[in-house]
Amino acid sequence: MHIHILGICGTFMGGVAVLAKAAGHTVTGCDANVYPPMSTQLQEQGIELMEGYDARQIDLNPDLFVIGNVVSRGNPLMEAILDRGLPYVSGPQWIGEHILRDRWVLAVAGTHGKTTTTSMLAWILEDCGYAPGFLIGGVPVNFGISARLHGNDESPFFVIEADEYDTAFFDKRSKFVHYRPKTVILNNLEFDHADIFPDLAAIETQFHHLVRTVAGNGRLIVNAREAALKRVIDRGCWSELEWFGGTGTDGWTLSDTENDGFDVWLDGVRQGTVRWELTGEHNRLNALAAIAAARHVGIRPDLAIDALSRFRNVKRRMECRGIVGGIAVYDDFAHHPTAIETTIAGLRKKIGRSADTRILAVLEPRSNTMKLGVMKQKLPGSLADADLVFCYGERSGKNALGWDLRETLAPLGEKARAFDDLDSLADSVAALARSGDHILVMSNGGFGGIHQKILDRLSRK
Repeated sequence: MHIHILGICGTFMGGVAVLAKAAGHTVTGCDANVYPPMSTQLQEQGIELMEGYDARQIDLNPDLFVIGNVVSRGNPLMEAILDRGLPYVSGPQWIGEHILRDRWVLAVAGTHGKTTTTSMLAWILEDCGYAPGFLIGGVPVNFGISARLHGNDESPFFVIEADEYDTAFFDKRSKFVHYRPKTVILNNLEFDHADIFPDLAAIETQFHHLVRTVAGNGRLIVNAREAALKRVIDRGCWSELEWFGGTGTDGWTLSDTENDGFDVWLDGVRQGTVRWELTGEHNRLNALAAIAAARHVGIRPDLAIDALSRFRNVKRRMECRGIVGGIAVYDDFAHHPTAIETTIAGLRKKIGRSADTRILAVLEPRSNTMKLGVMKQKLPGSLADADLVFCYGERSGKNALGWDLRETLAPLGEKARAFDDLDSLADSVAALARSGDHILVMSNGGFGGIHQKILDRLSRK
């Protein structure tokens, strides 16, 4: 089959392209912005890329057009497809029907931590010899790639990051309803994606739809700390159910150790100690969920715990981009206030609290939800534990904020600064940074290469 993918350079659709090619299909694709690193990765797979959405691409005569959710009505190629009555399908539906069918699908859903938890789970299966396929919305360092059809031809397992964002302009259901998983992690649930969901209840309904797709012999691994997820389960659960992260001795729990790491418990019985370099309570909960999900496919908890000692996280998750003059610069994907707060808290726990170990938070609130201002009142609180705060917001263009950044940051007082120019921001960060500082850059986009701008300026100090 020849498929032509519209919106191929997104993380998800690029992964679909890689999987389709590995499955033996002829794959071509187009996007408005064809550039590295995704363009390079796809071209290395022998996938022909085209810049833009010219209607003449229908002359490629593919068997099927696969549509990414960045495509909307008015797109010239999409309009030509519709006018001619040509066959098309969404990316999630295609992968559900052509890749995931007859596989044991392990899906990771939740507002936060999907990419990290999916990477942990895939790595546990890999390290224990289960050779899974996977599709992850990031690049796990252990694998160096974001998608793989399978580790060997015999493996039935596929681990997928299960996103609640909508499927396509013609299918407003969440992507994850197409995956039909047997094992599901529900990590957490907060209001997000204000551009498509009116409130938290609407997202809870989508998670309820996901729960409805899980077979009776499937298993749900659910965060006991999340009231929203308890409401989802109360609406109906027809599968095996395990809770994690609660208090007491029921389900999967964790406890601190005297040294680095944490103990894992199941129904009050200690399973072992995870020892690793990751920080933050959120990552400990991610790990707990991954260990529980791996047990469903037959991996003993002690083996999963041991595998995590060799887990190397995901690019752009507390990734150290460089150290200059005793000043470390990190890159992190955090963009929702809860993720910002937990990321700062994890770094704070690691480095301690003193005048010699400051955190300089550098934030670009560029997600659709943040640009709409839905979460702006929570932003100061999420940044409160940083010693200095530098925020960037464009005043015009497609990424412009619809609210006043300086006014929003006012509760933080003099420690917070707002910028609409990247060079000025980089100059300010470098001028105020001193040896022992940890500069934490947070954005769900490229942030204009701010990491290297800061490192370059630090090297000239």
